[in-house]
Amino acid sequence: YPRSGETWLQSAEREVRTVRGGVGICDVSTLGKIDIQGPDARAFIERIYCNGFAGLQAGRARYGLMLREDGFVLDDGVTMCFSDTHFVMSTTTANAPGVMQHMEFHHQCVWPELDVQLTSVTEQWAQFSVAGPLSRELLQRVVDPQHDISNEAFPHMSAAQIKVAGVDTRLARVSFSGELAYEIAIPAQYGDALLRELMAQGRSFGACLYGTEALATMRIEKGHVAGGELNGHTTAADLGLGRMMSARKDYVGRILAQRPALRDPTRPTLVGLLPIERGSQARAGAHLIASGRMANLENDEGYVTSSAFSPMLGRWIALGLLASGNNRIGEVVRACDPLRGYEIPVEICSPHFYDPAGERLHG
Repeated sequence: YPRSGETWLQSAEREVRTVRGGVGICDVSTLGKIDIQGPDARAFIERIYCNGFAGLQAGRARYGLMLREDGFVLDDGVTMCFSDTHFVMSTTTANAPGVMQHMEFHHQCVWPELDVQLTSVTEQWAQFSVAGPLSRELLQRVVDPQHDISNEAFPHMSAAQIKVAGVDTRLARVSFSGELAYEIAIPAQYGDALLRELMAQGRSFGACLYGTEALATMRIEKGHVAGGELNGHTTAADLGLGRMMSARKDYVGRILAQRPALRDPTRPTLVGLLPIERGSQARAGAHLIASGRMANLENDEGYVTSSAFSPMLGRWIALGLLASGNNRIGEVVRACDPLRGYEIPVEICSPHFYDPAGERLHG
């Protein structure tokens, strides 16, 4: 959302600083939303996600990871539990139709005995992320007063069906930015009115709208995976999410995820990348080549998946997939881009650049 005289990068940087220092609002209505109801809803979700949902209580949400039948990651998202028979699952924007198709196939062809109904409600709900250390104070001005959303009553990963001006609304305390943050969903016909009210109430906080460039910057600062990493060629272990794969249940993709090639410790894994020269940028798509080796296919060890300028670090940062990356922290490799004619040295580091302990989202 550029202001007069700003470049896109200056706008994104301002929006990031506003969110991290106060509060910002992002329209995330395009995220997939799947309503899951029925006596076997929980059992169905347990089989679709590789991590456990058997113990998820009403009023809570959980991050879930979904595999394809071949063991590769299909999608990730957050699922809210409102009762033992009612859940609402979010998906990434790009994969929303594919996830719905994947779930319908398993419902109809693999587990037809399960009594569960799936409904895509993506277009029926407008949804906004309200993020930043002042996000709770802003929301308290908007939600109806009978709802207690204090830190004690509504901790991280809480979910509830609430009201805003008497309208049935859903609120989840989830964060993609790494800040204290919420996602509030309201029937689509009220979306415009809710956004205008959030902005009006947020003026005294210096609130701003923030777009996908700022959102991408913040998720890269936190090492959160998105489309560049969820590319259909990565496993849970590649993304540092191997511990999410339950050893106590069956689920889609469990068997084929155990194939030797997918458990090879030399597979490309998610790493952070810092250009040695602070002013340099490792662009997405650049290939990662070990120091002293020729930049050719034989020596290709991975590539840069996502890149952004971090206002919080004051430099360009990047995420990448690098062979044996987990064991190469501190090593210097080269990011080579023959098409654009550049090559720079980058240091391999943790993908968690900002607030690695995750303290800010619990504020």
